[in-house]
Amino acid sequence: MTTQNKPLAFVFPGQGSQHVGMLKEIAQKFPLIQEVFSQSKNATGKDLWELAQFGPEASLNDTVNTQPALLTAGVALWQVWRQQGGAKPQLLAGHSLGEYTALVCANALTLEDAAKLVTLRGKLMQEAVPQGVGAMAAVLGLEDAVLQAVCEEAAQNEVVAPVNFNSIGQTVIAGHIGAVERASALAKAKGAKRVLMLPVSVPSHCELMKPAALALEKALTHVKISIPQIPVIHNVDVEMSQHPDDIREKLVQQLYRPVRWVETVQRLVGEGIQFVIECGPGKVLTGLIKRIDPVVKPMGIETPAEVETALTTVG
Repeated sequence: MTTQNKPLAFVFPGQGSQHVGMLKEIAQKFPLIQEVFSQSKNATGKDLWELAQFGPEASLNDTVNTQPALLTAGVALWQVWRQQGGAKPQLLAGHSLGEYTALVCANALTLEDAAKLVTLRGKLMQEAVPQGVGAMAAVLGLEDAVLQAVCEEAAQNEVVAPVNFNSIGQTVIAGHIGAVERASALAKAKGAKRVLMLPVSVPSHCELMKPAALALEKALTHVKISIPQIPVIHNVDVEMSQHPDDIREKLVQQLYRPVRWVETVQRLVGEGIQFVIECGPGKVLTGLIKRIDPVVKPMGIETPAEVETALTTVG
């Protein structure tokens, strides 16, 4: 029985999926993993494999290191999948940083260019908002429209907005720390099941990131972007683009506009996708996908056993 035609998509995680020791087991079986990390080292000057394996954790969690490390991890697992004869997916998508990983795997960006870009992206994000000025919080159990109204009420001439629509009933807000705290209190008063301040210093995907986006835009003008060989669903508009300039614009907007992950998964389902492989460390996106649509079947390929299972399942 052939399994090559099973409707398949790959998704790539963003920050928060990293951990010290990631990809250790699979790298012992597939030398290709460390070879891919060597390519990133040549591009960035950072020994990301050493950092990913041995830490320290604080350095791995520093956004200028996290972003290229996760990018490289996703690309490395993708290359193992393809090396093992894994089926080519019909669609790709990534959560925030993961969109860059998707574009590399679609051959729209080279790994070297993407590694430099996301390192710069992390630096620009950190510089855009001084430490202690911004914050992010996860809000559970509140409808999107109610949360939007909560943020508008709590803003008081500061910035706070929903920025990551991660799953139905799980949305992250970001902005000035005072506004995020006001919105958090108001969200609880409006019936949110839980509000959790996130351990981050950078308020991603809100208007405070516009200075970073403008600087990133300049850098992107010097980077070659090719037509994706596999369509990539973009975070900002849940659409697929074939034009390099359009892709550049979407990557710029992505820094200060929300990640529409619920709609992205719904788009995958609408396009007929039945199987989704999370290509990166951890199972963050797998968990979100299960909550968004119980019909689609997500799985990971972080270990040799998982690769074998996925190959058997989808080809």
